[in-house]
Amino acid sequence: MIILTLISKIILLDFSKAFDKVNHRKLLLTLQENGVSTQILNWTRSFLIGRSQTVVLEDEHSTEVPVNSGVPQGSVLGPLCFLIYINELPSSVSKSQIRLFADDTVVYITINSSSDSQSLQEDLDKMQIWEREWDMEFNPQNVKSFTSLKTKKSSTTSTSFMAKL
Repeated sequence: MIILTLISKIILLDFSKAFDKVNHRKLLLTLQENGVSTQILNWTRSFLIGRSQTVVLEDEHSTEVPVNSGVPQGSVLGPLCFLIYINELPSSVSKSQIRLFADDTVVYITINSSSDSQSLQEDLDKMQIWEREWDMEFNPQNVKSFTSLKTKKSSTTSTSFMAKL
């Protein structure tokens, strides 16, 4: 009987104020570098640039200030702009796998040796560099770490999870 145990480390991350932090200049540059037509680029620019905000409380109004980052929430285009903005995050790592869903990120790797654990840490370090370069931030309060053990005995497979919360 052959017993095989696969150990995977899984890290769940969540961006802090994700939709508010999208840098307009960097998003437009990303669109341009990815071959978006001039017409769509200009349309997106007009969607993002020139917005302002003010606070109104009863009869009082704050001074109007320009909005230089973030995508309009409640719009169809806002989430798409966010996903385009973070789309290069997976290419910042070398060994781990990354899956993106809205403002949630899953990083995982199969651990075969201590070097794999080191690779995961190196990839997390690279992701930290990416978040600084792209003006984003993972919320440290929402980071979850799991270990998955998958044991295969002959033709029977079982999976268990151990979580550090």
